[in-house]
Amino acid sequence: MLLNNENYYSLEANREFLSVSQYKDFMGTYGSAGCEECALAKIDGTWKENMEDSDALMVGSYVDAHFEGTLDLFKAKHPCMFKKNGELMAKYIKANYMIQRCERDELFMQFMSGEKQVIMTAEMFGAKWKIKIDSYHPGRCIVDLKTCQSITKTFSHPDIGHLNFLAEWGYYIQGAVYQKVVEINTGKKLPFFIAAVSKEKEPDIQVIAVEQQLLDEALTEVEHNVPNILALKKRSLKPIRCGQCDYCKYTKVLDKPIWSSELLGEV
Repeated sequence: MLLNNENYYSLEANREFLSVSQYKDFMGTYGSAGCEECALAKIDGTWKENMEDSDALMVGSYVDAHFEGTLDLFKAKHPCMFKKNGELMAKYIKANYMIQRCERDELFMQFMSGEKQVIMTAEMFGAKWKIKIDSYHPGRCIVDLKTCQSITKTFSHPDIGHLNFLAEWGYYIQGAVYQKVVEINTGKKLPFFIAAVSKEKEPDIQVIAVEQQLLDEALTEVEHNVPNILALKKRSLKPIRCGQCDYCKYTKVLDKPIWSSELLGEV
């Protein structure tokens, strides 16, 4: 299958290729648990998450679309964000403020000035992968744009300690896969950067270089997990339900009452 902007997110492409987002659907991140059954339902087309249920996601997607150069198409697909006169609704106005903050910083825009939405594919760990790079500087670096709640926020986990937002949401995994796919295609191992802008009242911005050791560790993790994902996609393994995601709640079938002591689960 030859990928382009029109079919990149299609069901056909998702069945044939593994992507970082699909990988995280199966495996999860520290900040969001994976669900094998939900991941397969997305691939089958029987479940689709509604982005418009989250104002924060809509703001982030608006900013993404601006830097992709696809804002007109985004506006046409999401009229719910706009008033009758075409202006953004009040709860989404911060998206334009975030864009303006990014665009008045010279370094930020230098990193975002590469080739936009570059699609590459490669075979890796027995799977066909697809990636779409936000800002690609051939021979120099790979840049991914991220909107976040706060660039400096830390996330606490009893078993591993404190994490930054890159570790929390699996962005080291994304960087590792993007770097390797580019290397397979070009023969060059390029540094990976995150261009981040926060959704705070006063947006914070930062260009973040990801240490190679973290990318190497993430790629090792991916290599370990891919065989299980491929077996699930081929339906040779029975998927596990997480029991907590929207898909599991929607498809939940009660078979018996539970004890009140079970409501806390494992603490």
